[in-house]
Amino acid sequence: MSQKQLAENDHVCPWWLTFIFDNPARKLIQSPQKIMGDLLHTGDTALDIGCGMGYFTIGMAKLVGESGRVTAVDLQAEMLAGVEKRARRHGLANRIALHRATPNSLGLSEPVDFVLTFWMVHEVPNKENFLREVRELLKPGGRYLFVEPKIHVSAKAFQATVALAEQIGFVPVEARQIALSRAMLFTI
Repeated sequence: MSQKQLAENDHVCPWWLTFIFDNPARKLIQSPQKIMGDLLHTGDTALDIGCGMGYFTIGMAKLVGESGRVTAVDLQAEMLAGVEKRARRHGLANRIALHRATPNSLGLSEPVDFVLTFWMVHEVPNKENFLREVRELLKPGGRYLFVEPKIHVSAKAFQATVALAEQIGFVPVEARQIALSRAMLFTI
């Protein structure tokens, strides 16, 4: 990894810290089924970008059913290894693909029905390029759920990213109520 890539990854949540976020109590306040149950359907294709250890990936795989597919995307190999272990434990490995992104690109080209970025866009150094990539990956009528943590992202910073997304061509559908978060649902 180059010095520039190392510097860019300095503000990325380290893999060992995600165990704080991935615990059974989290389902009480941030249930994947409650958050995305109306957004994902049987047979959908979806991306969980910045998937961490797969907390939302597993819920998404359940929602898309046997005929659906979820791609878990992360920069860190340790995160993807955690997703793989969880997917096998839940019997969902056949529905989940693992993809390691680079600091400069998602490196994906297959269109999807749904994209989730949960508590991670604030870590992206070039939000404009990132959001353009996300938009290019969505099928017409696709849905993008953008969620940021209130403790790290002010209302002003969140609205600035929403405005940037609109400039790129995302259409806001509605602000969503998710515990400890600021969230916007977009379409294209």
